[in-house]
Amino acid sequence: MKSSLAQISSFGQSIWLDYIRRKFIASGELKKLIDDDDLRGVTSNPAIFEEAIARSDDYWEAIKTLAQSGKSTEEIFLAVAIEDVQNAADTFKGVYEQTHGLDGYVSLEVSPTLAMDTAGTIKEAQSSWQTLNRPNVMIKVPGTSEGLPAITQLISEGINVNVTLLFSLERYRQVAEAYVAGLEQRAKKGEPIDKVASVASFFLSRIDALVDPKLEKLANKSTDKAETAKQLLGKTAIASAKMAYQIYKEVFQSARFKALAEKGAKPQRLLWASTSTKNPAYRDVLYVESLIGPDTVNTVPMETLNAFRDHGQPAARLEEGTDDARNSLAQLAELGIDLAAVTQQLEEEGIQKFIKPFTSLMGVLEEKRKEAATL
Repeated sequence: MKSSLAQISSFGQSIWLDYIRRKFIASGELKKLIDDDDLRGVTSNPAIFEEAIARSDDYWEAIKTLAQSGKSTEEIFLAVAIEDVQNAADTFKGVYEQTHGLDGYVSLEVSPTLAMDTAGTIKEAQSSWQTLNRPNVMIKVPGTSEGLPAITQLISEGINVNVTLLFSLERYRQVAEAYVAGLEQRAKKGEPIDKVASVASFFLSRIDALVDPKLEKLANKSTDKAETAKQLLGKTAIASAKMAYQIYKEVFQSARFKALAEKGAKPQRLLWASTSTKNPAYRDVLYVESLIGPDTVNTVPMETLNAFRDHGQPAARLEEGTDDARNSLAQLAELGIDLAAVTQQLEEEGIQKFIKPFTSLMGVLEEKRKEAATL
């Protein structure tokens, strides 16, 4: 009997894990999840690496060797992160081959300090891609306005991209179009486009975490808006995701993309990110169960992965209630909640939430580098 997690793939969705750590790969735990639960990929970010490197001894020997060979703090970080991603990618090699390049990817983020720097993002992504030297890796690029031209450029060079920190529908559409433009540029150069892969990571729980308090404030007032506000609690993220999927279908079923598909191009799948439930009043697998549907990915933290295996109920729900989702977003505007302002705030905060652990990690690595140099 397949586990609840393994059953999700029968609905056309791939489950990836939002976690990486050296011991987790070396111990065979990652391989076990691939074999038992049909896990199909891994994502990482600066917060995950901070947790792994700064709060464990797994990396001390590697840090010591690199420090004693004269590497800088940032070079040490990139070296250990790249080794982890390479090892994880090698573990997923079979998945990559069996799915003909649809899955089996491991993602590495460019430095979050480059989120507003197009040229810097391109340069670091090119360097990491070359060093990783694996077909089944993706470079994570923030979906900021500065990230858009970087996405097009990298895709045109055949570099797989995981676009991260997406909150708004307008920005998501721009990202999908940036991907298509990159494929068009690559095809125009006469270069193959059948091996290029990309996902667009749409962040969920953070949307509700910011919108719900605004709704609660309105729900607690005795006005004609109170009941509407109450009914919208916990619905904004899922409604946004369902509308993003409608944009996905529009872009990737268009005549423009079909011309590329005939040359072997893959659609840029939507990936649901930030899928751990922040509000304890909501079901802990809310952002997994509600959004199962074809041609999508859900990247989940370990806690959510285990919760879904235990009591998740897999079923195709992504295209249920599309009209209700559209209405929910319209009602937010009627209540005076500006979703565009909310998503802009989330993008800015999201960048800071990755810069903070990255800066902290660099501080820890600097101390370890100095310590190693004295040995």
